[in-house]
Amino acid sequence: MKKVSIFAIAAFALFSFVKLESMIWTVDAVHSNFQFSINHLGINDFKGSFGNYTSTISSTKEDFSDAKIELNAEVSSINTGNTMRDEHLKGAEYFDIATYPTFNFKSTSFTKLKGNTYKVVGDLTFHGVTKSVTLEAIHNGSTVHPMNKKTVSGFKITGAIKRSDFNFAKEMPSAMLSDEVKISADLEYAKN
Repeated sequence: MKKVSIFAIAAFALFSFVKLESMIWTVDAVHSNFQFSINHLGINDFKGSFGNYTSTISSTKEDFSDAKIELNAEVSSINTGNTMRDEHLKGAEYFDIATYPTFNFKSTSFTKLKGNTYKVVGDLTFHGVTKSVTLEAIHNGSTVHPMNKKTVSGFKITGAIKRSDFNFAKEMPSAMLSDEVKISADLEYAKN
């Protein structure tokens, strides 16, 4: 009896310290998008996107309840549908890409709420400032890609930040451009 108990305790202790292997998922930018919108003159939401970005999700659980997400974007890849405006936005008055060429979001928590909805809290580093922001993620599901046979998973991530929190376009009054900037990303990830 003592031998069985000692063996059971030893086995439990051994398995208690086994590190769960993290699954890494990498964004498929061809089937994803990363957009923003801001209100102009109080009458119209103006949209843009970033074309060059990377993102990964790591998780040890199939339901992503312990996930960590990271998203990095090159500000120079901004696209508002107008080349002249894009070049103007890259200048020192707005994004100042010479000084701040990228921005980064790194989650600090990824909490499952109800169903397929998650609360994502993380540090956003943008325009030389790092602040904690809260986003919402909806897991649209997972499937096996019929062509490459990889497991893929889709997320819609939304939220809002205040440009004043990041010293962005400080001279621009909120009557011209709203302080709130909405973020929306539809991201398809492939399991590595």
